[in-house]
Amino acid sequence: MFKIYQKYIVYNFFNKLLFVTLIFFSLTIILNIFEEISFFKNTESNFLLPYFLTFLTAPITLFEIFPFIFLISTQYFFYDIYKKNELLILKNNGLNNLSIIKTLFIVSFVLGFFMIILYYNIASSLKFVYTDIKNKFTNDNKYLAVVNDSGIWIKDEINGSVVIVKSGNIKDDYLINVIINTFDNNFNHQSTIQSDKVDINNKSWIIFKPKITKANISEKIDGQIILKTNFDKERINSLFSNFSTLNLIELISLKKDYESIGYSSDEILIHLFKLFSTPLLYSLLTVLAAIVMLNIKKNQSLFFHALLGILISVLIYYLNFIFASLGNTGKIPPNLSIFLPIIFISIITIIGLVRINEK
Repeated sequence: MFKIYQKYIVYNFFNKLLFVTLIFFSLTIILNIFEEISFFKNTESNFLLPYFLTFLTAPITLFEIFPFIFLISTQYFFYDIYKKNELLILKNNGLNNLSIIKTLFIVSFVLGFFMIILYYNIASSLKFVYTDIKNKFTNDNKYLAVVNDSGIWIKDEINGSVVIVKSGNIKDDYLINVIINTFDNNFNHQSTIQSDKVDINNKSWIIFKPKITKANISEKIDGQIILKTNFDKERINSLFSNFSTLNLIELISLKKDYESIGYSSDEILIHLFKLFSTPLLYSLLTVLAAIVMLNIKKNQSLFFHALLGILISVLIYYLNFIFASLGNTGKIPPNLSIFLPIIFISIITIIGLVRINEK
């Protein structure tokens, strides 16, 4: 059972967390709504659609900034009990700083766990609906690139023809074991091109030693031909990197599909490691904020604390960004790209906890 002081701390902290979350949610809505209105201003869509889409994409955006919401909420929690002299009352009743921090750590960890299991899966589903609706109003809707257990599939439109590309796997700048089928606008078959290797470094694909079939007549070419497309390696990679629309089960399944065709799954691994480390990150940032608040003057203004929280959040964001970039480019292993920043924050918090009860 929770003790009375624990119930009070949990209730107070949860209220501060909810208040800060609502502020950031409102800011997210305000910032996104102008972008959506600008996007749909020249379309014949319903005038309510931009607002609807904004609410669909806001939860996943909010998930990305939740670590900093926990940090700022913890600052607000301590600021509030300072102003009400409640910290002194708690200490007079035998409670020390470490006990308060321990309670906040556990609460943040539990909330982080539910954020992954429930909130993230719901937010990613809403993001998928958002993407699906918005794609219908973009020129890119006629282009498609997906990965499944049978390989890579690409749909393109070139000079009035529909092109369907099937590749067994991808290696460096090349598609391997490629079949390219071309159809007219009524999906009548025009031609088939088969090749063991296709260079996709730019949008003018180089097809090596193709076998071309038209009207049931096949021709083998020993050299190479050029196929103009709307895809290159960079664009294909970007289409495969929208992981925020996938829930945990879909991410794990996609990882297996990537590995089955020889496509790098490092970005998915980094995304999964990031999700699985969420409870620990929330807890560590909560502890870090508590240590900072217990080590500064109690009479500082709310503006000072908000500015300090934003500064710490920016520093942590860029720390995570740098290591994630190193992981995505293969400079360091995917697990290290996520856990090195966490280890760094852990060391700082452990040092800060030394003699914390004397503050």
